[in-house]
Amino acid sequence: MQASQWGSISMPKVVFVNEKREIEVPDGANLRQEALKAGIQVYKGLHRVLNCRGNGLCGSCKVLVKKGIENLSPKGKLEKFTLATAPTTSMAIIGHEEEMRLSCQATVHGDCTIETRPAFNWSGDNFWQKPYPNK
Repeated sequence: MQASQWGSISMPKVVFVNEKREIEVPDGANLRQEALKAGIQVYKGLHRVLNCRGNGLCGSCKVLVKKGIENLSPKGKLEKFTLATAPTTSMAIIGHEEEMRLSCQATVHGDCTIETRPAFNWSGDNFWQKPYPNK
């Protein structure tokens, strides 16, 4: 389908909650690359310099998907492995196993809402929430 035939083609919108910004990205765009292009920082502290440059190995570009997880590409084996084993992610995903993604491994296919640099839950609320929901 050509844009001139049908008018403008709508592009997926990505809302970044921490930054209070919304950007439009092409369908199939890499989440990390588009965020960095828009000046949105996906890395914390030293990881802004020390990271794997989008190869899915370090886990430091982790994001929490608040809405629209179905509009991102499915997790691959490398992403699942890195989320489970990388020191920057393994404890942070507790309670958010499904919603935590590596921005370098996610491609956008529809509207979504993203929390960059999600906070680690030091109190353990998320840890105890899943096994004991009625607590």
